[in-house]
Formats: sequence, C-alpha cells, structure tokens
Amino acid sequence: MRSAALIVLLGALPAAADGVVPAATGVDCYCTDSAGERVEMGETACLTVGDRSFLALCDMSLNVPIWRDTEHGCVSG
Repeated sequence: MRSAALIVLLGALPAAADGVVPAATGVDCYCTDSAGERVEMGETACLTVGDRSFLALCDMSLNVPIWRDTEHGCVSG
C-alpha cells in the first residue's frame, strides 16, 4: 500500500521534476547601458568601462541579463 501511495505522490510532482520548467510569463528582461538607458535583449550598445569603449550585446546568462563583449570597437560618427 505504501509503494502505491508513493507512486501517486511522485506522479503529482510539478513538471520541474522532469527538468522542464514552464516559461515565465510577464517577465520583462533588458540591459541598461552606461547612460542608464534601456537596451532590449539581442540589441547592441557601445559601452565605456574605464578608458575602454566596446560594442556589447545584451544577452542572458543563468536567467540574468548580461553584456557580452562582441570584440568590436564602437563606431564613431
């Protein structure tokens, strides 16, 4: 009887137990550039850190918005 109850309880666990986590809805992720402006996921911006300026991509890592260095310099007009 105990093993039958355990099987029923295990079957009732959420989908996360299978390693599948449902997508969050309504979560608005973005990056912020050096001037405090919002940059959407997948867009690039010229960032200046110290005395170095570089083109960076707004991306996600471990569910956290991050800047990835594209290894390209900023285009000056």
